[in-house]
Amino acid sequence: MRHVVRAVVDPRLVLFELCEQTEQLTLVGGDRTMHGPNTVDQGPRVVGGRCHERSVPGEDWRWKREDGIEHMFGCQDSGRRYGGAMPSGAATVEVEGREIRVSNPNKVYFPDAEGGPVTKLEVVEYWAAAAWAGLNGCRDRPEILHRFPGGMTGEETEPFYQKRIPKGAPDWIRTATVRFPSGRQAAMPVMQDEAALVWAATLGCLECNPWPVRADDVDHPDELRIDLDPTPGVPWDDVRRVAMRAREVLAEHGLTGFPKTSGKRGMHINARVERGNGFTNTRRAALAFAREVERRMPDVATTAWWKEERVGVFLDYNQNARDRTVASAYSVRPMPDARVSTPLAWDEVPDVDPARFTLRTVPGRLRELGDPGADIDHHAGTLDSLLELAARDAEGGLGDAPWPPHFPKGDDEPLRVNPSRARKIAEWEAMREAGQVRGRGRQSQRSPRRKPDID
Repeated sequence: MRHVVRAVVDPRLVLFELCEQTEQLTLVGGDRTMHGPNTVDQGPRVVGGRCHERSVPGEDWRWKREDGIEHMFGCQDSGRRYGGAMPSGAATVEVEGREIRVSNPNKVYFPDAEGGPVTKLEVVEYWAAAAWAGLNGCRDRPEILHRFPGGMTGEETEPFYQKRIPKGAPDWIRTATVRFPSGRQAAMPVMQDEAALVWAATLGCLECNPWPVRADDVDHPDELRIDLDPTPGVPWDDVRRVAMRAREVLAEHGLTGFPKTSGKRGMHINARVERGNGFTNTRRAALAFAREVERRMPDVATTAWWKEERVGVFLDYNQNARDRTVASAYSVRPMPDARVSTPLAWDEVPDVDPARFTLRTVPGRLRELGDPGADIDHHAGTLDSLLELAARDAEGGLGDAPWPPHFPKGDDEPLRVNPSRARKIAEWEAMREAGQVRGRGRQSQRSPRRKPDID
């Protein structure tokens, strides 16, 4: 005898068949199975979510997926039927021999995703499936935790960045002590294995934001990061064109670029470099690289730091400064469709559509194609050529460019003020010199900012 049961688990409306002879509860049309003793005499029970037609009898149910990861749910007694709210309980995910607890597994993280809402458990399951590839972008790196405890929309709890290891972290999570531009220090979690990535996901971390350094040497980056950020209204094709030209410039300077979609509006290109240069020189090399791309595509690419001056695709050289990070490979981005920052082969770039890569499509892509960025560690180059280019730029009158706001002012950095404000200050100074106003301008009254005390 079979009973058709409608239940919201995950919490999409799905259809189950309960067979009393085999005591199996099967998801009709899906790849998941729930099983356990059919204890009808113990009264109606459910396994999380809401029951819409009748409660599902059973206890100690286990949700099992094809990837072999088991998710255990505790059943809750309830006399409610036909839409009674049920406690969401907890689940455990086993990764590399470690059992990782997932609280509130049915919490909706992406309510508008294609195919139905994406829950916290599905996010964790995604990371369990993709972690082996994700480690190619963040292995042994200290990570800033970008947490979304209220889901992508942040309706209940605003997303936030956590730069220190949270209290209560498992003792098997490694840490590395990093220094910020202010000189302060903090112990950050290190993504040393797949279990660490999955643990981070249980904290609501959709994306991995690692420093471009390894835990054994946090002052010398081993990755040059090219962030292509289109200004509003710029067509996606311009981003792809700049990416292809960036590949050429990197190759001319002895570096191999590995592209990926950003998961939002742009693209990232990472190049592995030999350690030895600090953050200041790495940023200097990135600025020289960006200016060279701009010279070759002046109507499309830009290095203008101030948004009011940008036209086209911005090459964000400051992503190579200390304490600046970008979402690493296979990070889930806070977009309505649960889009993923996805590594690409170069022959995919000219026609790539980033909307194709979501939390629900990327695991299949990995199974079929593998990770296009897997070999990045085998292509380490040096920054020598780009630093020579930076020196030639300086000789030609191109000095430093603006740093991010919270950084101490550099030695040869231009005035760190947006152009419209700079014009107002210049006008005020001209009026003061003409005797039309008295006193000193606010800018001149400020004490000079100290130079960076760390590289």
